[in-house]
Amino acid sequence: MTVVLVHGNPETAAVWDLLSERLGALGYDDQVRLSPPGFGAPVPEGWTATVDEYRDWLVAELEAIGRPVDLVGHDWGGGHVLNVAMNRPDLLRSWCSDIVGVYDPEYVWHELAQGWQTPRVGEAAIAQRLAIPVERAAAALADRGMTPAVAERVAAGFDAAMGECILALYRSAAQPVMAELGTRLEAAAARPGLALLPTEDHFVGTDEQRRRAAARAGARLEVLDGLGHWWMTQDPDRGAVALTRFWDSL
Repeated sequence: MTVVLVHGNPETAAVWDLLSERLGALGYDDQVRLSPPGFGAPVPEGWTATVDEYRDWLVAELEAIGRPVDLVGHDWGGGHVLNVAMNRPDLLRSWCSDIVGVYDPEYVWHELAQGWQTPRVGEAAIAQRLAIPVERAAAALADRGMTPAVAERVAAGFDAAMGECILALYRSAAQPVMAELGTRLEAAAARPGLALLPTEDHFVGTDEQRRRAAARAGARLEVLDGLGHWWMTQDPDRGAVALTRFWDSL
């Protein structure tokens, strides 16, 4: 069994370091980390960084692996995972996402996302972030819940290419785009799914929206009480147990 981990914004694959170690200790050492273009990976020529383009990128990566995998996504990585589950379930043994709520028809993008989606406002925000020393950026991530050691590794990966991809991705996903994509949530039930619900993650929809979307996708729900957006760094042991319990049940 191959576990494939896909991260989101504004991250690199380092966000998985602690969880990956715990999974390996539990015997799940066949792991692949896939970094979306612009997020710790080179941006191909002509890349437009849209929701559909990231879906197609992930499909191509999974096709190259050549066997069904257990696909795990965090933040936008979780969005890409669901997009694959709805369109190419043949590539999966199972899927897991911590942002199912963004596909609910009532989901409203959070304040940061709305800023990135706004012309000039988004560009100014990215320019401001690029001007901040890595140490300050890491401290800001830690203040928002990321474990400091991981925050330092992740913050070092932010560059102009990531900033451009952030703007393009969020603008391509402005509502009603996500609501329209979510009309196909039921298709994700073609493969076993796990929806993680960290109770202190306020970026990815209300509790009701997440539960409703998970039910439509036929996903099992795992509540991570007291954990936030970066649950995999806050309590990697609990995250690993939740994932392995799901996989062992298949």
